[in-house]
Amino acid sequence: MKHLLQVDFPYTGPWGQEMTKIMNDLAQSIVQEPGLIWKIWTENESANEAGGIYLFQDKPSAQAYLEMHTARLESFGIPHVNGKIFAVNDDLSRIDNAPV
Repeated sequence: MKHLLQVDFPYTGPWGQEMTKIMNDLAQSIVQEPGLIWKIWTENESANEAGGIYLFQDKPSAQAYLEMHTARLESFGIPHVNGKIFAVNDDLSRIDNAPV
C-alpha cells in the first residue's frame, strides 16, 4: 500500500527560483531514495515554512526517509521538523484526480 509523507519545518528562504537553484542537488538526491514515487516541494514565505509532500511505495520506505531527512534537516540547524505518514486510499484518490 502506498504511503504519503507530509513534512514541514521553519525556513527563512531563499524562495522561488533562488530556492530551485540552491536545492537542485538535494532534489537530485531525493529522487534516488528507495521507494520514492514523487515529491511535491512546498514553500510558504509569509509563514517562513517549507517542506514537502512525498508518495512512497510503502510505509517502511516513508518511515526510513522521514528519519533520515529529519536528521539531515537538524544537521542544517532546523530546530523542529513535523512529519506525518498516512496510508493512501488509491480508489478514492483516483476519483479526485490524485497522481497515484
